[in-house]
Amino acid sequence: METKIKIHLADDHQVLIDGMLAVLKTNPNYEVVGFSLNGENLVERVARNDAHILVMDINMPEKDGIQVLREFNEKGFTCKVIVLSSYDDPKLIQEVIKLGASGYLTKQCAGEHIMDAINTVVLGQQYFSEAVKDKIFELLTDTKQSTSLSTEEMIASITDRELEILNYICEEKSGKDISEILKISPNTVETHRKNLMKKLNVKSTVGLVMFATKNNLLQIN
Repeated sequence: METKIKIHLADDHQVLIDGMLAVLKTNPNYEVVGFSLNGENLVERVARNDAHILVMDINMPEKDGIQVLREFNEKGFTCKVIVLSSYDDPKLIQEVIKLGASGYLTKQCAGEHIMDAINTVVLGQQYFSEAVKDKIFELLTDTKQSTSLSTEEMIASITDRELEILNYICEEKSGKDISEILKISPNTVETHRKNLMKKLNVKSTVGLVMFATKNNLLQIN
């Protein structure tokens, strides 16, 4: 980005806020524009300081991270959200992804991976710490569909066009957006998406994103 990445931090523990501030200040491309110790008026504060990224604890007083994400959706805010949590429960991760979170970090690894997460989500991609990738991918894998293919064989079966579409899906492009970019019909995009789900043995679009991130299939455009 030509301008600095504006970041708002939200966590009810001042020590964690201070730790993240210390890490983020080492990068001249970042500007921490605010921080919150609870979820009250968090959405309004983020909108007011025009933050590009919100790094947010899932458990906060006044209003928790789930409520904040829902409010973002209701108001149509486009700020990218990276969720912090002490837990790596795959169902919780799946819930925040469905609500639009772009990243998920366990607090144990936040200091080590926070800059990687920010740099990834600001490009329109999703970021998950290694500790949670396997668990969430297992949850999103279609165990009812039997396959004898290895991961390498699954990847090898992806066509160039499917890989292109997979990357656009990971950038949160809609089927209509992809059809316009590639100049193909929305039905063709949907067919490719369904073929990818079948080839990669996943149950949803979120599963496709997880497979791509877990296996380093994302290409920076």
